[in-house]
Amino acid sequence: MLNLSVLTDPGFCPHSLNKYASIMACGNGYMGIRATHEEDYTRQTRGMYLAGLYHRAGRNETNELVNLPDVIGFDIELDGKNFSLLSGEILSWQRELAFANGELRRSVVWRSPEGKDYRLESRRFVALDPLPLVAMQLAITPLDASAQVGLKTGIDATQTNSGRQHLDEMSVRVFDQHYMQGIYETQDHASDVVISAFCRLSTESDSCFTAKNRRVQVHHALTVSRGETVTLEKLVWVAHRSDRALSVETFARHALAELKACATSGYASLLARSACAWEKVWRDCRVEVASTEHQDQMALDYAVWHLTAMTPSHDERCSIAAKGLTGEGYKGHVFWDTEIFLLPFHLFNRPQTARSLLRYRWLNLPGARAKARRNGWPGALFPWESAASGEEETPEFAAINIRTGVRQKVASALAEHHIVADIAWAVVAYWQATQDDAFMRNEGVTLLMETASFWMGRATDVKGRLEIHDVIGPDEYTEHVNNNAYTNYLAWHNVASACRFMSMFNREDVRFTEKATDFLTRLWLPEANADGVIPQDDTFMAKPAIDLSRYKAQAGKQTILLDYSRAEVNEMQILKQADVVMLNYLLPERFTSQQCAANLAFYESRTIHDSSLSKTIHGIVTARCGDTEGAYAFWRDGVAIDLGDDPHSSDDGIHAAATGAIWSGVVQGFAGVQIVDGELHLAPKLPAHWQKLIFPLRWRNANMRFTVENEALTVETSAPVTLTLWGKNLSVTGAQAFAYKNFMTSVTGTATTEGSHDA
Repeated sequence: MLNLSVLTDPGFCPHSLNKYASIMACGNGYMGIRATHEEDYTRQTRGMYLAGLYHRAGRNETNELVNLPDVIGFDIELDGKNFSLLSGEILSWQRELAFANGELRRSVVWRSPEGKDYRLESRRFVALDPLPLVAMQLAITPLDASAQVGLKTGIDATQTNSGRQHLDEMSVRVFDQHYMQGIYETQDHASDVVISAFCRLSTESDSCFTAKNRRVQVHHALTVSRGETVTLEKLVWVAHRSDRALSVETFARHALAELKACATSGYASLLARSACAWEKVWRDCRVEVASTEHQDQMALDYAVWHLTAMTPSHDERCSIAAKGLTGEGYKGHVFWDTEIFLLPFHLFNRPQTARSLLRYRWLNLPGARAKARRNGWPGALFPWESAASGEEETPEFAAINIRTGVRQKVASALAEHHIVADIAWAVVAYWQATQDDAFMRNEGVTLLMETASFWMGRATDVKGRLEIHDVIGPDEYTEHVNNNAYTNYLAWHNVASACRFMSMFNREDVRFTEKATDFLTRLWLPEANADGVIPQDDTFMAKPAIDLSRYKAQAGKQTILLDYSRAEVNEMQILKQADVVMLNYLLPERFTSQQCAANLAFYESRTIHDSSLSKTIHGIVTARCGDTEGAYAFWRDGVAIDLGDDPHSSDDGIHAAATGAIWSGVVQGFAGVQIVDGELHLAPKLPAHWQKLIFPLRWRNANMRFTVENEALTVETSAPVTLTLWGKNLSVTGAQAFAYKNFMTSVTGTATTEGSHDA
C-alpha cells in the first residue's frame, strides 16, 4: 500500500458528528456515502447520494440530489442494552480514513453503564472498481465475559432529504439466507434505484428477516464467548437508471447477479481490487510536499481524494455539486465552482474528465437557450444553479423572515450572469491545455458562439459605448451594479474567443462577426486609476469604507449581516470576495504585475472572505506578486475551511470548490503554473519551510513531472514541450534541470536562457 496520509477523527464528539461525516465521506464519483457511525445518533445526518439523481419533492421545492435509503446503519444490542457512545465510557478510540485505499476504519473499546467491556471494529469503503459497490464489516468482541449480541441491519428507506421524501417503494424481497433487495422509483416516475444487500455472519446465529415501514432488515441473535470475535460482512450494490430499456424485473435481477459475483470474492479481495484503482489515481495525480508542517501533505492528499470521490467521470450527463457527494448543502446543485475551481485539477491531470464536465454544459444548452429567451436575450444563459438538466434550479426565495413573514427574493438567478463567461473561459482553457480539436470543432465552438451571442444581446448602448447593467459579480455582497469589472472583462474574453475559434475551425458567420467586432470595439472595460486599481463597478469607489478587521477575524461566518442589512452592505465597500483579484487570476495576460499587486493591496482590506472561494484565490495572486509567505497564510486558511477546528464548518457537506483550491493554491500558486496567451508558464517559489514539491501535470500530448527543490526545478516529460520558466521560453525533452539563480542572472543578459541544464 502506498504511504499516503490518513485523515483521523480525534475523538467521539456529538457536536462534530456531521463535520466528520462530511470530510471523511467515502465516494467514487458515481456514489457518495457520508461517514456516519453505524449506530444512530439524533444529531447525525445519514446520507447516500448518486451523481445526477435529482428529484423535485413538491411545487414549492427545487430539484435536489436524492438522499437514498440508508445501508450503513446497524442496531447493536449488547447484553440487552443498545450500544451508544453517549452512555458508558470510551476506553480507547481510533477512527481514520485511509486515502491509499479509501477504507474508513473505526476501533473503539467501550465500557457499558453496567461495567462490561467490548471492542467494536468497523470497516467500510465505496469501491472505485466496481463503482456500484459498497462493502463493510462490523466486528464485536466481548472482553471480560461472554455476551448476548443482537445485530440488525438492512435497507432503510425511511431516509429523507431533511424531511422530504423522493422515492416510492415499489417492492422489497429476500433471497435465501443472505440477500435482500429493494426497488425504488422517484415520485415523478423518471428514475429507478435498485439496492441489493448481502449479509453474512462469521458464525451461526438465530436469524430472521423483517419488512416493515419502508425497512427490510435481517436480525441476528447469538452468544459470543469472552475474547471471541463475531463479524458481520455486508455488501451492497446500488444500481440506478433513467432509461427503461429493460423491464424493472430484469434490471433488478442483473443487479442481484452483480452482487452475488462480489459476494464470492469477499471483503478483502474487493478492497484489494478497489485499492488498485486508487493506486493509479495517486500515481497520476498526487502532489507531494516535504514540509515541516505535516498537515500540509495531508491537506493535499485530502484534496485529491475528494476531487476524485466527487467527480462523476463515468457520466458526462452529470457534473460536480457544490458539496460534491458528501451532503445536502445547496441541494446538490452545480454552480460556477465546477468550471473555475474544480476543472483546473482535471484539466492538468485528467483531461478526459475535464472534457466530460464541459460536455455536461453542452448537453444542457437547450435549457440555457430557453432561459435566455424567457428573459428576452439571444444565445445561452446558463442557470446559476443546475441539476440534471439545463433548467434554472436556484430557489426563487430565500428563507422566510420569521419576524415579518416575508420571503426575500434570491437575486443570483436574475443577475449573476458571469457564469456564462466562466463556462466560456473553461472551454478556452481546456483547448489551450489539450488542443482537442475534435471537441472544439463541435461542442467548444458552439458553446463559445452561444455564450458570446448572449453577451452581445445583453449589452446596453449608453452614449455610443456598450455597457453591461444590473449584474452581480462573484462578490455577492454587491448586487445589481453596472459594469462589474469581472463580468465585463470576462464577457469581452468570451466574445473575442468565439471569433478566434470560429475562424480557426471554419465556422465563420459574417453577421455574427460584424456584431462581435462592434461589441469588442465598444464594450466598456473599467480602467485602472493612477494607482493601478481597477474599480469593481461604476459606483464602488464612491461608497464609504469601514473597518472590517473584526469581521475578517471571523471570515466565513457572515457576521457582517448581524450588524448591517444586505441593503446597507450593498452601499459600502464591503466584499464577500474580491472580483478584481479573481479577474487578475483568470486573465493574467490582461494585467501587469504592478496592477495585480495594486488591486490585491486595495481590495484585501475591503474583503471579509466570507466566501469559501476567496482566500485561496487571493493566495495564488499573492504568490504571483512575489509574497510566498503571505500566499502560504492564505492557503492554510483555505485548508482550514473544512479541516480546521470549527465543529460545524462542513455539517451539510464539504466545500468542493475550496477543496479544488487546495490543489490550485499549490500548483498555480507556489509552482506558478498558469496558461498565458495559450502557453504554459511556471515560476516556482516555495514557502520557506517547504524543502521540496513534486507534482504531475498533463500538457497537450505530454505527461510531465516537476520537482522543485533548493530553488531548482527538474522537469521530466514524455514528449517535447515548450514552456516559459521564470519568464524565459525554452524547449524541454526527457528530463532536464533548471536553476532559479541562473534564470534570474539571464534576465540581466549574462547567462543562457536554458539556465543550469542537465540532460
